[in-house]
Amino acid sequence: MDKPVISLRNIWKTYSTGSIELTALKGITLDVYAGEFAAIMGPSGSGKSTLMHIIGCLDQKDEGEYFFKGNNIRDLNQNDLALLRNQEIGFVFQSFNLLPKLTLLENVALPMVYAAVNRKDRTSRAVHALQIVGLEPWMQHKPNEVSGGQKQRAAIARAMVMQPVLLIADEPTGNLDSRSSRDIMQLFQELNRSGTTIVLITHEADIASYAKRKLQVVDGQLVFDSTLHKSGDQEQSAG
Repeated sequence: MDKPVISLRNIWKTYSTGSIELTALKGITLDVYAGEFAAIMGPSGSGKSTLMHIIGCLDQKDEGEYFFKGNNIRDLNQNDLALLRNQEIGFVFQSFNLLPKLTLLENVALPMVYAAVNRKDRTSRAVHALQIVGLEPWMQHKPNEVSGGQKQRAAIARAMVMQPVLLIADEPTGNLDSRSSRDIMQLFQELNRSGTTIVLITHEADIASYAKRKLQVVDGQLVFDSTLHKSGDQEQSAG
């Protein structure tokens, strides 16, 4: 079997505020392989967002080991981590995170600016990404000129333009109506069918249902993984 894209071993994370300590993750062990579409579910405060930040190299673990494509994250310096986030991991957030003064085309091209891709290639790749998500007619519009669903499609195009190994989506439908949510989740399914590995963070069972694999985090622990065929009773408690 191929090496997993993500391999977490006994991950712990504690946050301290003054004399108060909160242990957000308690010994998480998890593998995600290329081509998977995994939904990490859990109620507010369960630790799922902390887990997402560690998987995306946006935060550091306190204990345990994290291997990305077989490479130990602890061996990477800050520049290496920034390069990994830019070229290997695509992020889609609930709030879209588009720059309001830039067009959708310019927003999508932005990761390639940081990667020093030349202007001609940036433009052609950004246009292609917008075509994939159905936004070519709106590519010269700014974010305040399009709908929430279109903003999220642009955010997905931006996340995919560097052809990342992994796409992380954090509550990607949280600011969308039900129809736009369905359209966005169907787009994720299409991207997954084309080979993109996706980790979705959500507290909504109906959104998680679009994924092939469902995991549940409660009180910082992984209590359910659908690939292990455990009891479905636990799965429902995170919905």
